[in-house]
Formats: sequence, structure tokens, C-alpha cells
Amino acid sequence: MAGAVQQARQEFWRPPVPEATAGHERSTTCTECGTEFIVGSRFCHCCGASRAEPLATRTVEIPGPTEAVALGKRFGLTAPALVAFLFGMVCVLGALSVGIVFTARTTLDWQAIQFWRIEWLLAAIAGFAAGLLLKKTS
Repeated sequence: MAGAVQQARQEFWRPPVPEATAGHERSTTCTECGTEFIVGSRFCHCCGASRAEPLATRTVEIPGPTEAVALGKRFGLTAPALVAFLFGMVCVLGALSVGIVFTARTTLDWQAIQFWRIEWLLAAIAGFAAGLLLKKTS
């Protein structure tokens, strides 16, 4: 029994040894407070700091045509209806961003901003209406 304890890799009062995942070091202890992470957690349960992950897992991928087709199937839309829906969403974002990008200093500026917002919203309505007309009816 005494021989088994001496062969243990880690004792309970020592911090755990960092584990290697796919050639990268992934720490099992928090860099802020030194607490051991719960298995599978992304944040420390004591201080809330995020777990250091390898840089390869932090990449952002731009969705391609396969994801667009899957989105269309999820919403039950054909390809032209999906394009019209996405156009409408871009126009709604344009209407929201007009107020952020431009500031009104005079009444004339405020009227111009409202007119641009109306134009963006009318384009969004046209995009959504086209999407409804192009949607499959089955």
C-alpha cells in the first residue's frame, strides 16, 4: 500500500500538472487565482477568469455557401427567398446604423437622417416582401 502512494503522479496539496492537448499546453489551473478548473469548464469557478485555450481554437470562420443553404433549409426558404431575407436584414441594420453614424445638429440634419432611415426601412420591407413571394408554398 505504501508503494502505491509513492508512485502517484500528483499529490493533493500540489497544483495539477498542465496537460498537453494536440501539441499545445492547456493549463488545468487558473492563471489568476491558481484554482483547478472543473473538467470541461471554460471559466474559473472562483474568480470567473476565462480558461487559456490554444490559439488554433480561437479562429473565426466566415460562413460559406453550405451554411447559407443550411440556414435556408432551417427557415424553409428557397435560395432566392433567402437572398431577399438577408437583403432585408442588411437594410434593417443600415436603418439602425444611420442614427449611429450621423449626428443631427440642426433640424434639417435631423430630417435628412429620418429620411435616410425611412429609405432603409422601405428597402427592408421590399426585401422581406420579395422573400415572402419567393418562398416555397409546400
